[in-house]
Amino acid sequence: MSVLVIGSIALDDVETPFGKVDGALGGAASYFALAASLYTNVNLVGVVGTDFPQGYLDLLGQRRVDLKGLQLRPGKTFRWAARYDFPLDIAQTLDTQLNVFADFHPILPEDYRGSDFVFLANIDPVLQLEVLRQIKGARLTVMDTMNFWIERKRADLTTVIEAVDIVLMNEAEVRQYSGAYNVIAAARYILRLGPKAVIIKKGEHGCALFGDSVYFVAPAYPVEQVLDPTGAGDSFAGGLLGYLSTQQEITPEAIKRAVIHGSIVASYTVEDFGVRRLASLNQQQIAKRYDEIRQITYFAQI
Repeated sequence: MSVLVIGSIALDDVETPFGKVDGALGGAASYFALAASLYTNVNLVGVVGTDFPQGYLDLLGQRRVDLKGLQLRPGKTFRWAARYDFPLDIAQTLDTQLNVFADFHPILPEDYRGSDFVFLANIDPVLQLEVLRQIKGARLTVMDTMNFWIERKRADLTTVIEAVDIVLMNEAEVRQYSGAYNVIAAARYILRLGPKAVIIKKGEHGCALFGDSVYFVAPAYPVEQVLDPTGAGDSFAGGLLGYLSTQQEITPEAIKRAVIHGSIVASYTVEDFGVRRLASLNQQQIAKRYDEIRQITYFAQI
């Protein structure tokens, strides 16, 4: 099995109350790829400039991430600078430089077009549609988005939502898109457009899974100290799809387990800056927290 990801690859300058990093490996595709590669092979499609460090390419390559779909263009890599204050759930963007990402159009190598699982990370929905048109017979397609695209490119975004199997949004985004304050009503609104499931990310409060006959709430793993929340959502998606790629059938129960795996991977990501914690993570550590979440959420019948 293989997982395809299309998204941004960036160099991040991030500051939180606990420290600061400059030029760290970032971008949705980077976080997703490193998370999903804990479970399976990943095909990455994106673009970087000539300033992109070789060490980051080596890291991705060492973690079962195929880079044939990575475009190297003259110029500078997408750069993002942000600061988090308390609470750590909102990033204050200080600077965004699209650079080579501004003119990016995804071109999938022929052997990527038959990828079994596809993740359309948070990018322009027009680019997400370009990818969908190149895909042949995927078992599962999943998309993410953000408030900017909901506001600026709603029609294109709706076309993507109608074409995929699972939609990921946070609480604010699902309310903004649906126009419904209640997240249950908001999820039902999106389900009526065609997806099989909607997963609403709630940060430190976990997430909720909605389907035609499924409602499942998963807690976030109780992390004692969050150093950097950047990439948590994309790590969640990587754990989710990575786990599903190991399953014979994509059943509601399998998706529930995958949600827990996504939450666990994200819980490790936030314990350090950038992708540092993801780079050292292994399946034994994931299994440990999986068992702990089962114990935390278990209660005996009264």
